[in-house]
Amino acid sequence: MNAWKAELRLLFRARLSAGALLLLLVLTALSVAAGLAATARQQAVIARVEAAQGRDLASVTREYGKPDGDAGSAAYYTFHLTTDPPSPLAFAALGQRDVQPYVLRVRLLGLQSQLYESETLNPELALAGPFDFAFVLTYLVPLVLIALMHDLVSGEREAGRLRLLVSLPVSGRGVWGRRGVLRYLLVLGALLVPFVTGAAIARAPVVATFAIALAAALYVAFWWGLALWVAARGWSSAANGAALMACWIVLTLLAPALANAVISRAIPVARGVDLTLAQRERVHRAWDIPKEETFRPFFVKHPEWRDTPPVLGRFHWKWYYAMHEVGDEGVSAEVADYRQSMTDREVWTARLGWLLPAAAVQTLLHRAADSDLRAHLAYQRSIEAFHTRLRDFYYPYLFQERPFQKADFERLPRYQPRPSSASLPISPMIGLLVLAALVSGAAIRGVRALSSSAAREATGASPWGVRP
Repeated sequence: MNAWKAELRLLFRARLSAGALLLLLVLTALSVAAGLAATARQQAVIARVEAAQGRDLASVTREYGKPDGDAGSAAYYTFHLTTDPPSPLAFAALGQRDVQPYVLRVRLLGLQSQLYESETLNPELALAGPFDFAFVLTYLVPLVLIALMHDLVSGEREAGRLRLLVSLPVSGRGVWGRRGVLRYLLVLGALLVPFVTGAAIARAPVVATFAIALAAALYVAFWWGLALWVAARGWSSAANGAALMACWIVLTLLAPALANAVISRAIPVARGVDLTLAQRERVHRAWDIPKEETFRPFFVKHPEWRDTPPVLGRFHWKWYYAMHEVGDEGVSAEVADYRQSMTDREVWTARLGWLLPAAAVQTLLHRAADSDLRAHLAYQRSIEAFHTRLRDFYYPYLFQERPFQKADFERLPRYQPRPSSASLPISPMIGLLVLAALVSGAAIRGVRALSSSAAREATGASPWGVRP
């Protein structure tokens, strides 16, 4: 125990080590606070929009909820609120929530144009992501470990204390193990104390919190093992630092960016706004063609309205909403391809976790926080299901030409936020475990070899155990 206390005192006497650990603790606390503030802002935005939605619906009800009210006008001017509240762990990994809408008001018009018309940001330009716990863990923790570990052995050699250190009976060969384990635990503590505090504030599920903590521990173990393996190579401190910085650039910046470029080229994806334009073109074309051409595919899907009176004039609400639904059906194949391509990209990104620890840990955190692309697609599917309920509700009024009165507004379908789709992906966790085990094993073997070599040098023995 005295040896551990002595190592701890030595560690905190070094200004660089103490400063790096303190900086990591402060940055992690700030990232957790920023994540909690971001999710609180999203909750506040949802609450404000819900209040405004209530006032807007009351106004529309007064205007169009009359005894002879027209269902077409009521459907056109009534917006329906859909929301996607953040999960309790979203503060740790905001993911797609930083670039995708979590509040959307929809009408009975074509849905596809409404889903993608708010796409104003290119997600590829936000690869680094927001400043949250995932950002600190992925990009900043390796730098702190490099600062703490790059001169773990070379610093003693350059100070002329290496032979004396390994020859001491108390310290012996275990000195590097103690120093390495101490740094690993301190870095992990600087990460997990703020994270667990944030999880407690957000009332996050215990199992998911433990899963993220385990992913963080494995990711730190990978970089700890890599730094220890480089330190045990016997190079100078400057060479160790340069080699580790090169590893950081390649593993966290260069390789993920190249892999993303390759995936993007192999799996091309159209922009969502292109789906909006395609749907609108089909709707606009419907104004210039005979109404029978619009109703023909519509009645195939809705044969129950085939025998209703035909549209004789230039305009009727049932024809107007039918052409919007036909416009949605016309781009359904493009929508399916778009979503499948996005899903394929995410699958291949997850597979990168077997080679790139940064990809593995981000996949794990975003899935556990229910903030990845899969969660956003689940939100879109829930809106589609709600929109189908709206059509089923309004169509009897439109095709049977029933008046739409105040009591009918009170029976309007209400959107219920989707249940959480968070899960704990096994594949990235195993990939991270394998990478951490391989690198840590190599580091331990390197440290043992270094300790044996230094001990022989200290006792003056040759590599074969014979004094020269």
